[in-house]
Amino acid sequence: MQVVDPHIHLWDLKTHHYPWLANPQTSFLGDARDLKHDYLISDLLREAGEVEVLKVVHVDANHDPADPVEETRWLQGIADGEGRGMPNGIVAYADLSAENAEAVLEAHAAFSNTRGIRQILNVHEKPLYDYVGRHFMREPVWRRNFALLRRHAMSFDMQLYPSQMSDAATLAREHPETQFIVNHAGMFVDRTSPQGYRAWREGMRTLAACENVAVKISGLAMFDHAWTVESFRPYVLETIDTFGCERAMFASNFPVDRLFGSYGALWNAYASIVADATGSEKDALFRSNAERIYRI
Repeated sequence: MQVVDPHIHLWDLKTHHYPWLANPQTSFLGDARDLKHDYLISDLLREAGEVEVLKVVHVDANHDPADPVEETRWLQGIADGEGRGMPNGIVAYADLSAENAEAVLEAHAAFSNTRGIRQILNVHEKPLYDYVGRHFMREPVWRRNFALLRRHAMSFDMQLYPSQMSDAATLAREHPETQFIVNHAGMFVDRTSPQGYRAWREGMRTLAACENVAVKISGLAMFDHAWTVESFRPYVLETIDTFGCERAMFASNFPVDRLFGSYGALWNAYASIVADATGSEKDALFRSNAERIYRI
């Protein structure tokens, strides 16, 4: 199986600071203490086994927020050296609410493999699920700085919950020339009620109505630690049906999802779910959409 993996994370704890790994905790995502070790391109490719990884996109790994550009500098060095081009695309971090946002974006843009920005947006009424505690998309300074992405031809990786999808769709409509990529199939977190499912389904449809929004099918194991092919199936198929095969792509979220299964098991699960798709549809989901959307 050949794949282009558009959502991986790398870290080197010997040389860089990652606050969440300095004092790892247990959360709904799993036990981060099991991730407190270096994870490099060589580790990913070794774990891939029989899955042939053609290209990868690195998404910010919650590196030291005081120096986000250092993560991009480090990753570009890997791509130019031992990574032999990998990571082929870099989705960097920038705090778009900060006074120095413009300077940070310009610094990221100086590196040839930079493709976009991710700033985690997840807000939830339950502290267990809340990441940032504020609605960035509603803040005037954040919204003004968001417009700077277009200047650098940067995409935006959008990590959020269903309750935020209406705001996100408004943002996407206001910036039609910016590519948006929904992370982790919309992070369907409220799974215990019909209302929660409806909010996810309708929110995803609202986002999919914006032609500049795509989606990564990834991170499902974060909410389904004992996952099976059958437990993944409805979320995968609903997401593909909503966005179409031309705007959906599979991704691993490794090494985070490594807490709940192997690299090969994850990709083979995806393959099993779409076994009846056409050859061109499979190529889009596993490879070509990621290449086109991230320009790699």
